Amino acid sequence: MKKRVTKAIFPVAGLGTRFLPATKAIPKEIMMLVDRPLIQYAIDEARAAGIKEFIFVTSRGKSALEDYFDEAPQLEATLRRDGKQELLEVLKSTNMDSGAIAYLRQHQALGLGHAVWCARRLIADEPFAVILPDDVIAADKPCLQQMVEAYAETGGNMVATMEVPYDQVSSYGVLDVERTLGAVIKARGMVEKPAAGEAPSNLAVIGRYILTPKVLRNLDRREAGAGGEIQLTDAIAEEIARSDNVYGYRFQGHRYDCGSKSGFLRATLAFGLARPELRADLEAFIDELYAARKVAQ
Repeated sequence: MKKRVTKAIFPVAGLGTRFLPATKAIPKEIMMLVDRPLIQYAIDEARAAGIKEFIFVTSRGKSALEDYFDEAPQLEATLRRDGKQELLEVLKSTNMDSGAIAYLRQHQALGLGHAVWCARRLIADEPFAVILPDDVIAADKPCLQQMVEAYAETGGNMVATMEVPYDQVSSYGVLDVERTLGAVIKARGMVEKPAAGEAPSNLAVIGRYILTPKVLRNLDRREAGAGGEIQLTDAIAEEIARSDNVYGYRFQGHRYDCGSKSGFLRATLAFGLARPELRADLEAFIDELYAARKVAQ
């Protein structure tokens, strides 16, 4: 019987240098996408997939993350006194139960694989998810929930995947495909950041994973891979050779790379247009910009 996936690791130790100077004062993960921080989208997706325990791998300067998920008694009292019940409910939805979140420090920036390895003692011998908050996925059914449902059939290890242009494969881990079974892809291999001419496919791994504890044991050696970092992809690829139980999952939805400025702006526009109360104003503004640009030409 397959164990349920109830734990998730959120690697949030990065410095967010691409968003300086904003990230000098605030963690990138609590930068606002419309009216919610990036990390809230990740937490909501995890909850929808049945995650009960949330493990944050952080670094110095990330205390604002801990404060965000804590209760705010003074603010709640003020909203209650002013009769702002709707805002009070929104605020309460960001609170996490005592003990639901664990915070661990990654003292050295040694790569994604190392960040995940830091949580090994809290994972023990259970399957677990990894969610990268930079990857925001708009979907009718949340991406991790789709994967958990597929994992119930396959077991093993599963990574979210999507097609990218071949000239972009060097920015991703890439699947070598053995066969395709609907949305599920049986992996023959995985390569981290291959050159465009050497990539086995254009199916890129993006920031959602369901993994077995064996992957953590593969990371015990802490061997550096591409870019001199300890790569999670390398540890997953070992399981292909050892257990032949790694799958890609071609999710339904649209992924936004909120680790880049342009991706963040695209996500802001897309998520804003998806909100009925904002759509008309945004569409009118876009029309004005387009008209002004045509006049300028």
